Amino acid sequence: MAISTPDAPRNRRFQLRATASEETLIKVAAERQGVSVTDFIMRSACEKAEQALSDQTRFVLDDKQWKAFMAALDGPPKEKPRLRRLFTESHVAQRRS
Repeated sequence: MAISTPDAPRNRRFQLRATASEETLIKVAAERQGVSVTDFIMRSACEKAEQALSDQTRFVLDDKQWKAFMAALDGPPKEKPRLRRLFTESHVAQRRS
C-alpha cells in the first residue's frame, strides 16, 4: 500500500463537510504546526489510517502470553477435519459451471 510522498503528485480529491467549530479547530492546529490545512488533514488522516491498519496486523504480548504463543507455534499441527474437507472440495466457480 503506497503512502503519499513529497514527490508524489496529489491528484485525488476528498470532499469533506465540517462544522464551523471543526473548521476553526483544524485551521488553528494547522497554523500552529506551520502547515497548510490540506497537509494537516492528510497527515492526520494517514497517521490514523496507519494506526487502524497496524491494530489489525500487530499485537503485543507479555512474557507469559509470548511463551504460550511460541509453544502453540512450535507444537504439532492439530487435525482439522472440516478444514481438510474444505481443501478437497472443488473451487466454487468450478462447481457452478
